[in-house]
Amino acid sequence: MSPEPVLDFPLSRRGDVLPEECAWLRDKQPVARVRTLTGDPAWLVSSHALARQVLEDERFSLKDTAGPGVPRQYALTIPPEVVNNMGNINSAGLRDAVMKSLSPRADGLAGRMRARADSLADALLAEGPPADLRAGFADPFSAALHCDVVGVPFSDWRRLMSGLDVAFMTSAHTFEGAGLNWYKDLGYMVERLNAPDVPPESLLGRLGALREDRESAHLTDEMLATVAVSLFGAGAVSTSSFLVLAVLALLQHPELIGYLREHPERMDRAVEELLRWNLSIGDGLPRLALADVRLGEVLVKKGELVLVLVEGANFDPEVFTDPGRLDLDRAHNPHLSFGAGRHFCPATGLGRLHARTALAALVERLPGLRLAVPAEQLVWRTGFIKRLPERLPVLW
Repeated sequence: MSPEPVLDFPLSRRGDVLPEECAWLRDKQPVARVRTLTGDPAWLVSSHALARQVLEDERFSLKDTAGPGVPRQYALTIPPEVVNNMGNINSAGLRDAVMKSLSPRADGLAGRMRARADSLADALLAEGPPADLRAGFADPFSAALHCDVVGVPFSDWRRLMSGLDVAFMTSAHTFEGAGLNWYKDLGYMVERLNAPDVPPESLLGRLGALREDRESAHLTDEMLATVAVSLFGAGAVSTSSFLVLAVLALLQHPELIGYLREHPERMDRAVEELLRWNLSIGDGLPRLALADVRLGEVLVKKGELVLVLVEGANFDPEVFTDPGRLDLDRAHNPHLSFGAGRHFCPATGLGRLHARTALAALVERLPGLRLAVPAEQLVWRTGFIKRLPERLPVLW
């Protein structure tokens, strides 16, 4: 018999304070029984070594978490076949087109992103403080990157980002708006796939060109558009939420903003540390056991749900020296913020370019950047896959 749950999951929705349960779980029960949002039991893994074991062992499946009748972290808001998106991309022969589109070295991309960051900073400066850094910078900057990569007009960014507010909701039960939202966004991407002005080097341009290959006759417009919807959504919501919390971390350590302004050559290490420190992954990385597997002192049974607590792993003192210190010059930083194993995020280079460009622009253009309200007054979103404040009011 499995033990009774020791706590309900997810933990705190605040993204600026490490949940107090993390250290206790890692020290006392690194594989702990928890109860998910749907009321299902799951194993919560909180140490770095065991988290990496789960992510790298193919007996723990992401795809099968969307299967019928299995324990769930929360109700599905997207079609089950989309959950294993990278696996679908590989099996459909689309990997080359996707990986080329996600390259941070794409011609002119870095320059276009810095120009967009400066344009957004100009608008903030013209508006004057206080201003909402999330609405005025993080969301549009993240959307701009993914509009560029996917091949859709930046003028549609608000419409696309509003769809993500529904697509990444977490709920104990399915709801009507989720399906309607998915097919609305899918229809948009089908239209863009067939638009005459799609840039040929964009994701939609590359995917559309595959239809001319006789060996790709099985690829429908809906299959190709699904890839674009999935990558835009996962990429834009992840980069925006990371950027908001990275800026918030710097605002709470204002001496580090000056450090980055004076030492721009340290930005790469700073980004890695902010990735480690970031608490945006609020619900754990889910996997379903395909066989009985021993994790530490616990035997996980076939068909049981396992959740990787990323903030537990990323603050593990067995791996990180003084993990409670935000050290922008940390040399050894094997964080798990991009995952690990076969589902290691394919857009890591793009994500790092996004972070470097945005943070460099902010520390250069907005000297004296600081919170406009007490941190405890920030309003944190509930029922969402990311920890995210609704607004980030700032002064400079």
